[in-house]
Amino acid sequence: MHPHPHPHHHHHQPHISPATPGGSTASFDYNNRHSKKQRGSYNCGRCGLPKKGHVCHLPPPPAADSPVAVVTPAPTSSSSAVAAASLSSSRPPPPSSVRHQSSNLRRALSFDDIDMRCDSPELGELGSELDLDGSGPGGLPSSCTWEVLRRLPPAGLLAAAAVCKGWRDTAKRLWRAAEELRIRVPPRAQLGFVGSVLQKCPGLVRLSLRMESDVEATMLACIAFSCPNLESMEICISESAVNRITGDELGRFVADKRCLTSLKMEGCSNLGGFVLCSSSLSTLWLSDLHSLSKMVFNCPNMREISLEFSWQENDITDLVGMVDNMGRSCSRLQNIHIASVRLSHAAVLALTAANLRSLRMLSLVLGAGITDASVAAISSCYSKLELLDLSGSSISDSGIGMICNVLPGTLSRLLLALCPNVTSSGIQFATAQLPHLELMDCGMTICDPSSDSPSSGGSNEFELQTTFENKLIIKHARLKKLSLWGCSGLDALCLNCPKLNDLNLNSCKNLHPERLLLQCPSLESVHATGCHKLLVANIKNQVSVIMIEFEYPYIVAACLLSLWLGF
Repeated sequence: MHPHPHPHHHHHQPHISPATPGGSTASFDYNNRHSKKQRGSYNCGRCGLPKKGHVCHLPPPPAADSPVAVVTPAPTSSSSAVAAASLSSSRPPPPSSVRHQSSNLRRALSFDDIDMRCDSPELGELGSELDLDGSGPGGLPSSCTWEVLRRLPPAGLLAAAAVCKGWRDTAKRLWRAAEELRIRVPPRAQLGFVGSVLQKCPGLVRLSLRMESDVEATMLACIAFSCPNLESMEICISESAVNRITGDELGRFVADKRCLTSLKMEGCSNLGGFVLCSSSLSTLWLSDLHSLSKMVFNCPNMREISLEFSWQENDITDLVGMVDNMGRSCSRLQNIHIASVRLSHAAVLALTAANLRSLRMLSLVLGAGITDASVAAISSCYSKLELLDLSGSSISDSGIGMICNVLPGTLSRLLLALCPNVTSSGIQFATAQLPHLELMDCGMTICDPSSDSPSSGGSNEFELQTTFENKLIIKHARLKKLSLWGCSGLDALCLNCPKLNDLNLNSCKNLHPERLLLQCPSLESVHATGCHKLLVANIKNQVSVIMIEFEYPYIVAACLLSLWLGF
């Protein structure tokens, strides 16, 4: 599941590397693309050398609002990349930064970001297409030409194709070999150019679009026509863009793309309602949903679903009916993430009535109507959960007790951020009763009732701001990540966790420096933004960490709007 958008969303924001191995980034100038070719000039406009057989070493002038495309050639059969990026326990970014830096869609329900990017193809794969023993232009072996051109960015590859017939043929083979393409579409981009790029890659199976211009049904039609074998599509929407795709248009696209297995889309506020029918779709992530009149799923092979609703109070979506339909028609679901302020006990009962035998990860976020009774229903039906996220709910220590009684042998990730009824005793009990626990997020649970702002603190002179005592003692052999961000009511902490490598103490402003004990030899990262400088100094004295983050002010309140629990 990103971990949620936590405000807590934790994210945890998975980090996405900007470039793909073997791939590259390039800019396309839409404004200059269709300009008339001026005859009579035989010298390079940048360096002045003759154009014939010449590749200019000087960089082209920067083009404003140019889209960026990243091409990843087909992977070798022996090195198909499926690398999981570990969850970062850094503080959750504000919601706006989540969209710009890493899509909200990247809240993998497993809290891992699966990297589907692949290495460049080995020459042997294309032996039938490329004569490796032949000679290219200027006597250069064809294999060398291939190796050189495949390292060029897309814009450079387009330019190289204009040099000579040999390079043009090699460039065509490279485009045909691409299986993944990532494009940034700027505000003034034309649909025709996006289509021309897509048509160069007939073997494309994975497509990612970052839209800075409005998205309409014509874009879906272009993708459907240009990418007949598309298996995975992701559309991220910038703040300045609007997703105008309706539910009927999305439903037709999904029904027509019979190879589509993964669909991730942001900005789905205009869907209105949808009917999704697909025998191949296994992963569905939709965010910014609002007031859906109908939600019908007919996807028997669906394994993972993530639905994030807007925070608008006038949302009229019938979540109980949606969950009931989802449970009956998607019986193979393994991972479920739903973020909505309208989540209630009735929705939980509808989910448990579905009796999804394969369910392993369950995230029901922001539902203040979820109570200890809801936990009892979940525990009685789903006894093999590996991840449970009830952040923003109204459960108490009693609910934690039920979780511990039913899931001690399977639960490895427990997220309870923004649960005001959970106390330090409940947290301590959970860590003692769940031996397989590896990740726990308790952000904004142990709060100082006298504090108006969770981000205040960090003064040079330490002042006790609470008249109560909240101490937390955790001894755990397997715990790797612990988040206590915003626990302003915590004044004493003792950790004996030999495998703990990531600790988040952001805005624990009342934690006494002399009452902090860390016996964590594997600790690599400590986040202490908003904490007193004496506490940071004590942390440095106790552990030899790779990173201690504390220098820049961090406002936890901003995180509450990105609800994706995490660190």
